[in-house]
Amino acid sequence: MKAEVYSTDRSEDKLPREANCLEKKNTYMRQKFFFSSFILYSNLRQFAPKACTYLTLILSATIFCYSFLGIGLTASAATMPEIQRRGYLKIAVKDNLRPLAFKDANGNLQGLEIDIAKRLTEELLDKDNAVKLQPVINRDRLSVVLDDKVDLAIARVTATESRARLVSFSVPYYFDGTVLITKDASVQKFSDLAKRKVAVLNHSSTIAEVRYYVPNAELVGVNSYEEARQQIESNAVTAFAADTSVLSGWVQQYPQYRLLPTKLSTAPLSVVMPKGLQYDDLRRQINEAIALYTAKGWLKERAKYWGLP
Repeated sequence: MKAEVYSTDRSEDKLPREANCLEKKNTYMRQKFFFSSFILYSNLRQFAPKACTYLTLILSATIFCYSFLGIGLTASAATMPEIQRRGYLKIAVKDNLRPLAFKDANGNLQGLEIDIAKRLTEELLDKDNAVKLQPVINRDRLSVVLDDKVDLAIARVTATESRARLVSFSVPYYFDGTVLITKDASVQKFSDLAKRKVAVLNHSSTIAEVRYYVPNAELVGVNSYEEARQQIESNAVTAFAADTSVLSGWVQQYPQYRLLPTKLSTAPLSVVMPKGLQYDDLRRQINEAIALYTAKGWLKERAKYWGLP
């Protein structure tokens, strides 16, 4: 089947799924708080009028904070002094995304993002083995930071304007993006895919990118990476367009595949950090460390080591 073409207009710039889930959670917690307070207020008004007056003042102040200051009920993340007193960092990572973060034959986490997590820990706390890595699924990558379950997330998160409303992002540690993968030796450049079938993920921004760079290709919609690989293996499609970081793992696992050298797009991967002035020191140290790793070539060397273009 042909994939639908979706508008690339970003005027509305809706929040991602993670943001919507968090907003619903905060709304539910606020409603629960005010409902409980209303029941208490009603009882006090009947049996203890004086106490009711004090409760009215407290509720008024609370409502002001919620309405005008935007204060929510989620927990606050740890500041840099608190992390130093604790003695270790809690970092959310992926565990199934070769070559960024995945498990080796012994079940140990490894990959570019794992290297970064360990290096940052050494930099911030000046000691080895002071990091607790917490695997997360995609939809929880922001919420674990917002809910104080981790201090940071290094889990293939693209820095976007909508996500930046919820969390802070570090300077990029790697530039991901869209690339084409194929096992057909005759395909060397974009024009070789004219009038040939290219798989794209349904409902993804990749559709518009492929339309722009390979306008004469026939797009075939798929629902997953695995379905795309099956389509290539059965020769139902010639190529597949998706994220560089993921498809680099394919090349390592399946030597018959190769990436076309030119990216269709570029997207920065960044460390997810909490918002707020109290986290300035934490953000500053992380940004300075990543900038130093970039300047000294360490990030480029590690990306090359893990087979990332």
